[in-house]
Amino acid sequence: MSVYIPKAYRNILGTAQNTEKAVKAVKDMFQDNLSAQLSLLRVTAPMVVLSGTGINDDLNSVERPVRFPVKGLDERKAEVVHSLAKWKRLKLADMGVQPGMGIYTDMNALRPDEDLDNIHSIYVDQWDWEKVITREQRNLAFLKKTVRRIYEAIKVTENKLFIEFPQVVPELPEELFFIHAEELLQMYPSLSPKEREREIVRKHGAVFVIGIGAPLSDGIPHDGRAADYDDWSTPNEDGFLGLNGDLLLWNNILDNAFEVSSMGIRVDEQALLRQLRIRGQEYKADLMFHKRLLDGELPYTIGGGIGQSRLCMYLLRKAHIGEIQSSLWSEEDRAVCAENGIILA
Repeated sequence: MSVYIPKAYRNILGTAQNTEKAVKAVKDMFQDNLSAQLSLLRVTAPMVVLSGTGINDDLNSVERPVRFPVKGLDERKAEVVHSLAKWKRLKLADMGVQPGMGIYTDMNALRPDEDLDNIHSIYVDQWDWEKVITREQRNLAFLKKTVRRIYEAIKVTENKLFIEFPQVVPELPEELFFIHAEELLQMYPSLSPKEREREIVRKHGAVFVIGIGAPLSDGIPHDGRAADYDDWSTPNEDGFLGLNGDLLLWNNILDNAFEVSSMGIRVDEQALLRQLRIRGQEYKADLMFHKRLLDGELPYTIGGGIGQSRLCMYLLRKAHIGEIQSSLWSEEDRAVCAENGIILA
């Protein structure tokens, strides 16, 4: 069993009905706040994409998508999305969206290779967002400015939620702390990446870790990133590599760092070729998405995903993501959780 059981846990919202009302409140408020902060238009998203186009998100390049033949398309293979990291960029190009504006969508995905625990499910729901930028905005300062806007949207949501549900007392710190993964390694050289995150987020409460994907000075990336969406290899103004990162909050219920968003400035033509070469995936340059990018048909963008169930779990002080969403859990996990007041949907 991989479930963490907090001591003396209780559902502060009382009933399942109250929880469902609060989940809807969080989702309604946050997406309005996010779209206002980043100038985003809501669009409809696909659940499946055609295999072999390069559109699906490879995540850490090892997770298997759910794949099946489509009768009406001469048995061509399609696959359930992992996320919409690349599809959004195609959508922005096809819509002709100009710099300063963007899109967001409700993304529903299946990731059957996830290890199930308090915060991981095979069902993934997130706000996938993407915004057109200029080449001049492909820098660390613009990344940080955007992250601060997202953090502000989370804080506003927490404060508004407190008005409707007074038992959910705001606890987010006023300021967001930024640190590069290499600085984190130098600070805690004897710890694993997840242990480093726990230490720095416990200290600051809300942290954005920059530079996820490129090998650090010890030869190991802080965490995995596919080669073809986030730019993790371009030198930035601080003298490190990477224009992407993860937003982490301190979760008092789980006594741990808690990732709510992964995002970044996306690869340009040079970064794409460089990162494909680093990963030994040069063959992808011939796929539809990659060819359009290399041919200059796609805009420069910044984007990411913000977990819907994750954010609800954090803001509603829940111990398990299964208290927010309906998914698959082992009978053992269900029983142990139920014994401790954690009711999985």
